[in-house]
Amino acid sequence: MGLIAAIFALILGSFAYIFWPERNPFVQADKTRVDYLSERKEAIYENLRDLNFEFQAGKYPEADYNEQRKSLEAEAAQVIAEMEALIARGMKSTRART
Repeated sequence: MGLIAAIFALILGSFAYIFWPERNPFVQADKTRVDYLSERKEAIYENLRDLNFEFQAGKYPEADYNEQRKSLEAEAAQVIAEMEALIARGMKSTRART
């Protein structure tokens, strides 16, 4: 009987641990515009790395590569300029620096 009670308690504890709601389920809603722009900048950089890799692998013609690269670089410059303007006005990121 004690073994069944222990198993039941373990199962109940596991379900409580897995399905218990967080204290603040809206944590991600606190992102600032700087956080969003920082994430967008990282995505653009990743796209540039992928584009370079695929061009070097021969998957892109040079004209298409140059057009895509210029487009991504222009978007990155725009995102960085907006980030710098917001930071200069005192807006900070809520994300922890890694």
